[in-house]
Amino acid sequence: MTSTTTQPNDIAAQRTGAQRTGFLAWGVFCYAAFFACFLYSIAFVGNFDIVSKTIDSGTAGPIGLALAINVALLSLFAVQHTGMARPGFKKLWTRIVPEPAERPTYVLLSALCLVVLYAFWQPIEGTVWSVTNPIASNAITAVYFGGWAMLLYATALIDHFDLFGLRQSWLAFRGRAYTNHPFGTPGLYGKIRHPLYVAWAVIFWATPEMSAGHLLFAVVTTAYMALAVLVEERDLLNHFGDVYARYMDSTPRYVPRFGGGGRPVRQPAAQVAPSA
Repeated sequence: MTSTTTQPNDIAAQRTGAQRTGFLAWGVFCYAAFFACFLYSIAFVGNFDIVSKTIDSGTAGPIGLALAINVALLSLFAVQHTGMARPGFKKLWTRIVPEPAERPTYVLLSALCLVVLYAFWQPIEGTVWSVTNPIASNAITAVYFGGWAMLLYATALIDHFDLFGLRQSWLAFRGRAYTNHPFGTPGLYGKIRHPLYVAWAVIFWATPEMSAGHLLFAVVTTAYMALAVLVEERDLLNHFGDVYARYMDSTPRYVPRFGGGGRPVRQPAAQVAPSA
């Protein structure tokens, strides 16, 4: 008796036109939800009152209750965002959710966790620092927007649309199986291993007026990112093996080396880091 194994390309090619269109529509919907949340995040974290709720808006209540709610909200996002990105979870999850919909669904759930966080975030009274000089204040705000620009640039370097699920949906629509990008260190990734996390740190800390609530947000998210990097690098070592180990040896995590140092490993394309 001869047994045959269905290959990913065969599965992709056998999907009906309606299935392919459904995957594409789902991917576009999830990406649109993410992008709307992304735009809202700029105003929320930056405390710009062009939106209904920002990190410091509202009336502060009891500090103990506010701390408990805010830490719970941040923990919800951290558990979802990191847990669902792990290979072991993906292996189980794709038994329920078709592979082309796995990444878009992850992106959508991350966006929904942020919506919950922003909706129920509790302001905390107290000012840690306040920069009143207009030139200095504007300079810090410019750094804040620079962090967002760096974030988008870093996602573009490792394929923005792959990172947020649209490439998976598009390949399914075309009847093609998903393939991972080969390892590479384009642009910023040739200088530091985690430009995405550096950009987020800039975003969270670059503010001319740091409230107690904003400080809590910045401290907890920074601590989360420091732990997420360890988990992520473990997965990358398992996936890429020696090539990533050499990359770790030659390239610092967060701060680039100036005036010499090791040379990063370079190969043709760009997927050096999954989302944490």
